[in-house]
Amino acid sequence: MSRHLISTWEPEVPAFWQSQGKPTATRNLWISIPALMLAFAIWMVWSVVVVNLPSIGFKYSTNQLFWLAAVPGLSGATLRIFYSFMVPIFGGRKWTAISTASLLIPALGIGFAVQDPGTSYPTMLVLSLLCGFGGGNFASSMANISFFYPKDQKGYALGMNAGLGNLGVSAVQFVVPLVITAAVFGGEPQAWVKAAQSKQVWLQNAGFIWVPFIVMSSLAAWFGMNDLASAKASFSEQAVIFKRKHNWLMCWLYVGTFGSFIGYSAAFPLLTSTLFPQVNPLQYAFVGPLVSALARVAGGYISDKLGGARVTVWTFAAMIVAVLGVLHFLPSAGNPGSFMGFFGMFLLLFACTGVGNASTFRMIPVIFLTLHQRASAGQSQAVKAQAVASANKEAAAVLGFTSAIAAYGAFFIPKSYGTSIALTGSANAALWCFIGFYVSCIAVTWWYYARKGADMPC
Repeated sequence: MSRHLISTWEPEVPAFWQSQGKPTATRNLWISIPALMLAFAIWMVWSVVVVNLPSIGFKYSTNQLFWLAAVPGLSGATLRIFYSFMVPIFGGRKWTAISTASLLIPALGIGFAVQDPGTSYPTMLVLSLLCGFGGGNFASSMANISFFYPKDQKGYALGMNAGLGNLGVSAVQFVVPLVITAAVFGGEPQAWVKAAQSKQVWLQNAGFIWVPFIVMSSLAAWFGMNDLASAKASFSEQAVIFKRKHNWLMCWLYVGTFGSFIGYSAAFPLLTSTLFPQVNPLQYAFVGPLVSALARVAGGYISDKLGGARVTVWTFAAMIVAVLGVLHFLPSAGNPGSFMGFFGMFLLLFACTGVGNASTFRMIPVIFLTLHQRASAGQSQAVKAQAVASANKEAAAVLGFTSAIAAYGAFFIPKSYGTSIALTGSANAALWCFIGFYVSCIAVTWWYYARKGADMPC
């Protein structure tokens, strides 16, 4: 038996948790976090790269650029569906190491492709699709960490893993604009020209900068993490979630929180440069994801204290207010709009998505544990113990699957903006659609989880 495989894992038993569980869980969490950060960085790297392509000689249309920004969301969300079920099949340690190492493919590919303005658009589109490897990793990472922690600390653990992992989005939008200004990894520079401005850049660094960190993180996962025997499950055992009403309801809600976060992150630089061409979006783009990531950490703690459903309802209400604010500050005919007002409302929106990401993920383990405990009430201790194990496996699968569905926001939000601008000349129509969706999320959360006498209070 591998020394990395733990055969007995009982985090709900206080003595076990304090003596053995907590140190092991903490070690796995802190190896998982940087791996997830790198995954998000690779997933969202195109949000920065596409803004620079026209200035270094790539002759792509605005619609083609929006496609390059959106396609990683499409592939990442699709891969999450499969990644959701990988940890119980292969083991958290093995899958984290392998999936992190896979990020080398798009990182190296982008580094070589952007050095030649003659690189075909289909090649760029394939590289964009391959960045979905980073998007897929979130589903397996969250499912894996959920097994390590007791019920009353899952909000904290999932908030830390996802919140600090989400910092990868902010990191890529902060680091890439800096590293492309110097010959860090060699290669010929590109002439960057926009209006009267010109300079030399090394856009290949946008991909190459992550390579050594991906290698180190993969090795750390392989040698430092653990597989849990109690987490083992076949796909058929996990597939029961597709019959669970609450799986689909939580998918809807997580589209509203995480789908918004990742979609706004992917689209913000290009949307800003389209609506406010006088502004350099890369000076501001990293701030929103940073605010969201930190808010997610805080949101996990708050949701453990107040309950996930209550926090979720108020979060969606605040998101509606923020989108109305964005609409107010947009430019229109005869009105140049206000970038600072637009940016401020987006920061509020990003903060809300972070809190909502944490509160919805706090709800899921509680919902499925309650579901199984109700079914095992009055049964023997062995049956009750099995109910807890089954609840953990289902909750892990739901965490992964809901994140997969929500990740399509990284595709649909940029495309919604692009379509709205193409058809109407503004982004307003897309934003009004988002408001309508958030209203539906408030209704679902209140009816099923937050109101007095709710089906599954959490």
